[in-house]
Amino acid sequence: MYKQTMGFIRGMGAGMVAGFTAAAVGNRMMKNNRGFRRNANKAMRAVNGMFGNVQDIFRQ
Repeated sequence: MYKQTMGFIRGMGAGMVAGFTAAAVGNRMMKNNRGFRRNANKAMRAVNGMFGNVQDIFRQ
């Protein structure tokens, strides 16, 4: 049981480190690159629209 718990904790820690690293790199790219910001904004709007459509399907 202890080994399973420690493996899970290590996996959580590794995932958190990877997430923080990706966020830091993404934040730096967002500040320095206008084209990247524009494309990221378009992608976010597209995903938001897709989720809106899925919600509409489930409401009906």
